Amino acid sequence: MKSEFALALNQIGAERSLPREIITKVIESALVQCYRKYANVMNSQNVAAVVDMDSGDMRMFVEKEVVEEVLDDRTEVSLEDALKQKPDAVLGDCIMVDVTPKDFGRIAAQNAKQLIVQKLREAERDFQYNQFVEREGEIVRGMVQSVSSAGVVVNLGRIEATLPRKEQIPGEKYEIQQQVRAYVSEVKRTGRGPQVTLSRTHKNFLRRLLEIEVPEISNGLVEIKAIIREPGSRSKVAVAALQPNVDPVGACVGQRGTRIQNIINELHGEKIDVIEWSADPTVYISKALGPAKVMAVHPIDNKSASVIVPNDQLSLAIGREGQNARLAARLTGWRIDIKSGSEALSEALTKISESADLQAWVGDEIVQALPALRELLVRQRALPTALSPEEFALVKRVVDSVHAYEVARRSNADRIVPAIRETQAEERRQARQAAIAAIPKAAYAMSLDELGLSPRVAQHIIAAGIVSVGQLLEHSVRGDEGFLAIEGIGPKALNEIKQALDKVLGRWQAPAEPDTASAVRGDGSASAEAKPATEAAGPKVEETTEEAQQYFIEAMSEGDEEDAEAEAEGEATKLPKPKKKDAKGKKPAKDRLLVYDEELGRMVTQHVRKPGRYDELDDLDL
Repeated sequence: MKSEFALALNQIGAERSLPREIITKVIESALVQCYRKYANVMNSQNVAAVVDMDSGDMRMFVEKEVVEEVLDDRTEVSLEDALKQKPDAVLGDCIMVDVTPKDFGRIAAQNAKQLIVQKLREAERDFQYNQFVEREGEIVRGMVQSVSSAGVVVNLGRIEATLPRKEQIPGEKYEIQQQVRAYVSEVKRTGRGPQVTLSRTHKNFLRRLLEIEVPEISNGLVEIKAIIREPGSRSKVAVAALQPNVDPVGACVGQRGTRIQNIINELHGEKIDVIEWSADPTVYISKALGPAKVMAVHPIDNKSASVIVPNDQLSLAIGREGQNARLAARLTGWRIDIKSGSEALSEALTKISESADLQAWVGDEIVQALPALRELLVRQRALPTALSPEEFALVKRVVDSVHAYEVARRSNADRIVPAIRETQAEERRQARQAAIAAIPKAAYAMSLDELGLSPRVAQHIIAAGIVSVGQLLEHSVRGDEGFLAIEGIGPKALNEIKQALDKVLGRWQAPAEPDTASAVRGDGSASAEAKPATEAAGPKVEETTEEAQQYFIEAMSEGDEEDAEAEAEGEATKLPKPKKKDAKGKKPAKDRLLVYDEELGRMVTQHVRKPGRYDELDDLDL
């Protein structure tokens, strides 16, 4: 027969819904704390309590060291007494010694009662928390205990859960003692016990309801791919069969819609569209826009598509306040642009009529049907009506053909444009290499001091690692950008550098070829023998031909056109016409003048100076 102690413990366990093992651990822990305080046991010593739940017997054990002579009975025990507790004990061992005081039950009842009650309450909270943490993400059933503006309190047995107002389906009303099912969305540990939050708007609430109502889902024959909800209004569910010969939509709907109707009733009349999931985005988007009938789906770019629907299906595809299109976009993860059949057909007909290549692409059959399609377009704009199967197929064929043509053209452009850009870049690179190769080697032996640059500009150029005129000319291959890339060089310094280099370029410029019959002398008379061009050009630069020098000079001039028609005496040239700005708004290079230098025996370049305000004084007799 069980003792009164055992009966009392069983009653506590039943009232608090705690297992017997937890109650035993709570009592033993409370007795240990009570004995430490009663016997003044050090914290370093191990203390254990053993409670017999059937008889109610309680024993206390303290760890002590086996010694030959006991000096402190709280921590030491003699070998003789140790052998009574443990027959194989030897000196130096640490054993658990029974130290249960007389009438320990009365002492424990007086001192450990409040401690046992407190620990039982803590154990109850921990047990409830662990129990509901495991149920997080599941559906629970409870009774409405109270209703307020903040939410609804639901009694789940030994614990109360909260159904906040934002987690309630719009339009639902709750009454006291009403049975309600909800989804456990969150469980928190608090000082007053676990705090359980319920939800009836979570999309997983619909998922769990489907698992309960549809055995094929719980058995693994049908899988739920995606769920999108607007609680209280409409939801879309995408399902897929994991085994052949299984209709996933039919399994979810049930015979005569009984299964889905039970879920609709639970969700307060929320409409549920169940569609079959597809790996093909075009098919998936078409089904996601149901119950509207889709004519064509044309992917535009990454996760974006244009959807064409007949005119009479346009409002159904968009839905009230765009709800159907919005849910379909969220379900598929694609950005959906919906067009009417008339709009798509009008764009297609315009493109076909303007492009001969497109006409050849779509074929003679569609080209011959263009008048009939224009008449159909006029009728649809005047009065949108349902298309016949033949008209639907023809319009779909036209818009699909135009879309396929544009896709093919973009694909070809994607392959051709990079090749063209690569070719152009290679040509520019070769041109720069040729221009650099044409730089006279004498320029690399020429110091920067010979350019006559200002100290500030010369300092910036030297700081960039440029020590010769040839290295500076290498930067001119890229035009003004090459000079401006040098740190510290601005527009003013750029003009100064260009003017200095123009003087250098004039030294290597090829002379105008004299007439083979006669050469022009300094006094204007003609000579029967013409001097060779190489002699007129002055000393020849080593390993540099006149043609290479001329090529470099032309490359540096960047397309400047000079009028080099000499006058009869060969002393001056005609001035070039004023040049306008190019398409980029850049000013042309400064005008130059070719003049025959008698000392050098060749043509040289001079800049045309604009008249100043004191030039008129030269004509006065002062």
